[in-house]
Amino acid sequence: MKLIEKVTERLSQVKDPETGLDVVGMKLVRDLKVGEGGDVNLTFRPSSVFCPRAFQLGIDIKEAVRAVPEVRRVQVEVEGFVQAEHLKTILNDAV
Repeated sequence: MKLIEKVTERLSQVKDPETGLDVVGMKLVRDLKVGEGGDVNLTFRPSSVFCPRAFQLGIDIKEAVRAVPEVRRVQVEVEGFVQAEHLKTILNDAV
């Protein structure tokens, strides 16, 4: 199985607690790119501009990707969210 398939499979296990649907099926994760060295880049777009669960979902998404053994680094862009820059800083610096 290719690394992008492993990452996508792991992401499909992350559920939005309000809908019970996975973040891949809801298209909350976009522009997934996996480099040969294990670097993963993706865009997280919460379901609404004021999504009350965006911070936790963003953390869950990053942790899910990091749990794939071959992944070396995860970089998350955030768009369509009122606190996008703050969330992006948390995800890429602290987690």
